[in-house]
Amino acid sequence: MLKKIDYFLLCLLIIMNIFSLIGLFNYDKILLYKQIIWILIGIVIILFITVIDNNIIYKNSHIIYIICNILLLLLLFFAQPINGSKCWFKIPGLGNIQISEFTKISLIIFLSDYLSKNNKIIFKSIIIVLIPSILTFLEPDTGAVLMYSIIVLAILFALKISYKWYLGGTLIITSCIFLILYLYFFNINLFIKILGSSFFLRIERLIDWFNKEGMQLNNSMMAISIGGLLGTGINKNLVYFPEGHTDFIFATISSHLGFLGSFILIITILLFDIRIINLAIQSKSKRDSLLLVGFISVLFYQQFQNIGMTFGILPITGITLPFISYGGSSILSYSILVGMYMNIYNKKMVNYLPSRTNGLSFRPLPLVIIASLVTFITGLIYI
Repeated sequence: MLKKIDYFLLCLLIIMNIFSLIGLFNYDKILLYKQIIWILIGIVIILFITVIDNNIIYKNSHIIYIICNILLLLLLFFAQPINGSKCWFKIPGLGNIQISEFTKISLIIFLSDYLSKNNKIIFKSIIIVLIPSILTFLEPDTGAVLMYSIIVLAILFALKISYKWYLGGTLIITSCIFLILYLYFFNINLFIKILGSSFFLRIERLIDWFNKEGMQLNNSMMAISIGGLLGTGINKNLVYFPEGHTDFIFATISSHLGFLGSFILIITILLFDIRIINLAIQSKSKRDSLLLVGFISVLFYQQFQNIGMTFGILPITGITLPFISYGGSSILSYSILVGMYMNIYNKKMVNYLPSRTNGLSFRPLPLVIIASLVTFITGLIYI
């Protein structure tokens, strides 16, 4: 029997992929060709996932989770450092595979399956996230650790857990932040010894953001402003900044296509997110809804953070723009979730509210729309 596919979401995904290729067209032809390969493999993964049932993936989610943790451990011993971090395994001919991207997906799937059956076991959920968080932090990759945290917080919030857990978590996080800042300002040597030079540079970037300084930020803002209404065209790179194909691809696209192109991209991203949110609300399955909650939480965070840092509204953190920034790991890992989304969509669950069907309280649609528009409008005002 032929499955029902959400062709509207698929079209939105293709549009985002086209924007990705536009951003890479005049940046690096080799990266452009590699990105095309990653996109095609991603489409194959989506089609493959739609052939099998999500229940098979849920059933083996603990195995996927264990494999990802083993790979994270192997990275610490065998991976070659790149920019001071052991985050990637090298694949000859294609590039590097970032294991934390797949760990992120394994957490969403495993937690969705586990908490749909055991929604009161909060402590074990924290342990599930803590293990890969420690391994990833040792690489170090603090951005991925932050995304792990966002995933578990979003899923737990959807389950209506006691606010005492959030209060306790807030106190712990606040204490850690104060300790980190104390070491940074009063004992730099101990800071670097404990947290590493990579994390030190991240704090430096945060300070630059507070002071509105830094070459990356200044050149990003300049590239966006040069784009004007219609852009400079895809054959011109008038402003150079590092990571224009990953962290700052939105600035690259804005420079090439101007305000009009940026606006179309923002609308495409919004429609893509809203589509996922609507299905999360309509789904009668708690497990499927939790999966989509985890999906949209980390997806929206990356979108909001990446575009926000491009405008200078948020600090530069090295977070990429899903489906648009160059990178096979991100495309392939998110393709798994898109395939699972298609399977959930195939069930034709409509006209059901989570409060009546699966007990979830997830209502982020107004937040997504408002926050995205605020990011975009504030960025234009700032320019």
